[in-house]
Amino acid sequence: MIQRIQSLWLLLAACCMGLCLMVPVAKYQFDNMPTEGQRVEAQLDLFAPGGADMMLQMDQPVVHYGQRLTGMETWPLVTIVLVCMVIAVVAILLFKRRTLQARLSAFGFILSVVYAFLLFFWGVDHYADLLSAGMGGTQPEVTWHVGAYAPLAAMVFFFLAQRAIKKDEALVKAADRLR
Repeated sequence: MIQRIQSLWLLLAACCMGLCLMVPVAKYQFDNMPTEGQRVEAQLDLFAPGGADMMLQMDQPVVHYGQRLTGMETWPLVTIVLVCMVIAVVAILLFKRRTLQARLSAFGFILSVVYAFLLFFWGVDHYADLLSAGMGGTQPEVTWHVGAYAPLAAMVFFFLAQRAIKKDEALVKAADRLR
């Protein structure tokens, strides 16, 4: 049945992965750059926000350094997020085929682990290196945002869905033995 708890877990996993596309992953901050009293900020988004790449706000001495200026490509991360979302939705719709649903949720879990690994060890560090090269070699201070924690929640939801599917499968097998 589609009303099972694994459908809720898979829906939450899809929502968490979708959240990764909408919110920033990390925020980078350089103090006293490029001139005295100014602060340079940048943020890593999977989809680069529209608008000007670099703008100076007059009310605060903050220079926003845009993602397009560094040449950072996030299409591998976006592809993995979209595949995880599709896997979760397809697994919800395959509620009558529990073994395939369990395999898809396991694959979604593995793919979300790969995404988290790439995000933390490639994406965030690579972007920090690109920023520091553009700012004279100083390393920025990194602040993590919701986009970095959402894939971790999706991993938990994929795991819980797989566990609930296996529990249902065991219940069906036990009922078949009684017949």
